[in-house]
Amino acid sequence: MSHHRTENAGAAREAVGAAARQSAGIETVVLDFGNVLVGWDPYAAYAHHTDASGRAWTTADIDAFFDEVGFAALNHEADSGRPFADIVAQLERTHPHRSADLAVYVDRYAETLTGPVPGSEDLVKDLAGLGLRLYGLTNWSAETFRHAEPAAPAIGLLHGVLVSGRVGLAKPDVRIYQHLAESFDVDPARAVFVDDKQENVDAARACGFHAIRFTDVAAARQELVRLGVAV
Repeated sequence: MSHHRTENAGAAREAVGAAARQSAGIETVVLDFGNVLVGWDPYAAYAHHTDASGRAWTTADIDAFFDEVGFAALNHEADSGRPFADIVAQLERTHPHRSADLAVYVDRYAETLTGPVPGSEDLVKDLAGLGLRLYGLTNWSAETFRHAEPAAPAIGLLHGVLVSGRVGLAKPDVRIYQHLAESFDVDPARAVFVDDKQENVDAARACGFHAIRFTDVAAARQELVRLGVAV
């Protein structure tokens, strides 16, 4: 194939992509952070944790701790705006032998962030290159959110971020999607929401967003293309 014909083919593909975007009307992409843009592994906070005898904790020890205190529910409360100090104080009353273990999670929180999800920074850059509006909608404690961008610099490329812990609402509460739409003047019918949890995807769809369940960047790209975003 000649160089001229290659250029023409490339121009044709771009024209098709532009037409698809216009047809779909997608102008905004809203991204979750944890395990979409940045890896999060709460077990990593306990990589060097030991019990009273000096024995290093195993994965089974962490599982037992998380199950005993209801870690997922407590973490959601922190994401919803409850201070970690209140949560630790609660454990001092209900599980006094476990309060120090939860404090370890807070103290070593930065270690739970494992860096950018592979390919995510390129995806954000490509979306930005299409001229799309880019926002973040993340369940994250206001106290620990300062660690997010250093762990995944692509977060700094977004036009705005709504942090659950700052507004006292957390996914999948439909009110946080409505708050994002109002705060950033987002039309859900012209926006795509990307999240790794199905319940959050379902809630976004209930609010009128196009929504994608994130598994990896390659699959997310395919889904975005299907929606008319030629990324």
